Amino acid sequence: MEPLQTAQDPETPATKLPPTPAESSAEGTSPAKANTAGDQEKTVAGLLPGETVVKEGKAAICFPSANEVFYNPVQEFNRDLTCAVITEFARDLLAQRGVKIVVPGEKERVVVSLSDETNEADAQTEEKNGAEEPAVTATVGEKCENGLRVLEGLAASGLRSVRFALEVPGLQSVTANDFSTKAATLIARNAQYNGVSHLLQASCRDASMLMYEMRGKKERYDVIDLDPYGSPASFLDAAVQAVSEGGLLCVTCTDMAVMAGNSGETCYSKYGSVSIKSRYCHEMALRIILHSLDQRAGVYQRYIQPLLSVSVDFYIRVFVRVFTGQVKVKNSVSKQALVYNCVGCGSFHLQRMAQSALNKTSQPPGLLIFGGIGTKYSAATGPPVGPECEHCGQRHQLGGPMWAEPIHDLPFVQKVLSAVSGNPSRFGTSKRIEGMLSMVTEELEDVPLYYTVDSLSSTIHCNTPPLLQFRSALLHAGHRVSLSHACKNAVKTDAPPAALWDIMRCWEKANPVKREKLSETSPAFKILSTEPSLEACFTVREDANPQSRKRHLTRFQENPQAFWGPKARARSCGGISSDLQDKRKKCQNKRKNQITDSSQLKDFPCKKFRQVSSPTHTHTHTGSHTKGPCELRTHEEKIHSASFLKIGA
Repeated sequence: MEPLQTAQDPETPATKLPPTPAESSAEGTSPAKANTAGDQEKTVAGLLPGETVVKEGKAAICFPSANEVFYNPVQEFNRDLTCAVITEFARDLLAQRGVKIVVPGEKERVVVSLSDETNEADAQTEEKNGAEEPAVTATVGEKCENGLRVLEGLAASGLRSVRFALEVPGLQSVTANDFSTKAATLIARNAQYNGVSHLLQASCRDASMLMYEMRGKKERYDVIDLDPYGSPASFLDAAVQAVSEGGLLCVTCTDMAVMAGNSGETCYSKYGSVSIKSRYCHEMALRIILHSLDQRAGVYQRYIQPLLSVSVDFYIRVFVRVFTGQVKVKNSVSKQALVYNCVGCGSFHLQRMAQSALNKTSQPPGLLIFGGIGTKYSAATGPPVGPECEHCGQRHQLGGPMWAEPIHDLPFVQKVLSAVSGNPSRFGTSKRIEGMLSMVTEELEDVPLYYTVDSLSSTIHCNTPPLLQFRSALLHAGHRVSLSHACKNAVKTDAPPAALWDIMRCWEKANPVKREKLSETSPAFKILSTEPSLEACFTVREDANPQSRKRHLTRFQENPQAFWGPKARARSCGGISSDLQDKRKKCQNKRKNQITDSSQLKDFPCKKFRQVSSPTHTHTHTGSHTKGPCELRTHEEKIHSASFLKIGA
């Protein structure tokens, strides 16, 4: 199927659209259009029946009220962050092509540092770079001949692509693709409504086939954005081939139940990695998708370089660059690792898939190349743990493989943070982006996964130490420590598990638990039975409190409204089932608002029996079930029903 033509093409009949924001303001200044009510009537008349206008950022999207095309307002943070990342990516890439981008509202670039100290060398470098400005400039909304070619593989309403065209400078073209004909038609309407038809092209194709056809070196896209409803696994193979050399690949995963350990076998079938239930499941999900991307890219002698990887709300989002190099691909195996997780105390150990060493005998004198000529690869030795956990005596779970290298490029993240904090009015979620990226820059990049203070305390059944005191104890012991953006109570540290449990033993001595109530086979009993090998100091240190916490940045915001999270999948007939909404309302806060009235316990259709109509407990077992409510039964009636089922079987 050919790409869908926009409404401005001569072969396509023009559709009557609402006036654009620019046209509306122009009409408002005309004496003939001075009547505001008349303008409002004209705008409403221009919309199709059941259609509304959704505004986000600089875009205004004509959106059907029915759920025929998917749209989730919760993802505004995702779209804002993507615009910010692509802008900085375009700034770096187009500077090599002699193009300077101009962002509206952006002042002179100032590097934001979370530390109080200033680096004069960095300031001199900024001045030097600013002195050599390219002659060609690119602004938002204008087509740049040497600009970026962007593809949004699953565009739905086209909101993200329209925002790219209106807010990201230095673009040559934006292709908004969706397999749904209704979605592709809506994309064309929105492109014309926002006045970006010269940049944005609507396409109605299978996303994988479209990317497979653009695998040629001269046809590849500079930026590919994949934000599917659920798993992106089926699109990754085509995406790593269709992105240009050094291009940007943006991927969203919303199937967190699979990636967080609920279905490890399903995770393996989709991403080639086994997920496990653990406190660090959200960071592990990030490392699983990075592993999957790198593995699929390696098939085509390509490898990835993560720029930014974040776990937000109910989804994860990764931004990676893709390069080609047979020599560098060989080093990918040493970047993957298995994880051994104790089911009792939660201690974990990483096992690299391979190890690399410098082969000095085959290397020319004075030439040091890591991951290339002169590097020798060998199988890893292990495992790093015994049959039982050395701390609690429980067994280990095996998860992975996963990406074990840094998941962020801190210099790039610092550039994005500087741009967002220097121009806060550009995005509606600028405060949250600043808080999130600030935490990312503070993370220990060479320490995979994390512990949580509450889980450590829960294991030995003691009260939870304050976060600052626990971090201070690790610092006093000579270890590095940081927080994590993926979890509020997370602690990333290079301290071994033995040091963590020694600190918890010292905390328990000051806050003793009732050991007589502990089972001798419990992890708490075995951990507390060992004397600590160090004397922990819980005096709060100044460097224990990170700058993002001192500045009270928005790091973990609360849900702003009810039913916050994934929305219902778009349906061809439109609308959302009323049963689904009723189920959501019933399950919302079900643990907080427990049902106390017995009459509400069985007010839903029974799946096993017909409605109980007589006190003699006579049931007729058939293949169909009634839709009426089942009466509340006593304990004796339930026993009788169970017996009836056994007899009938």
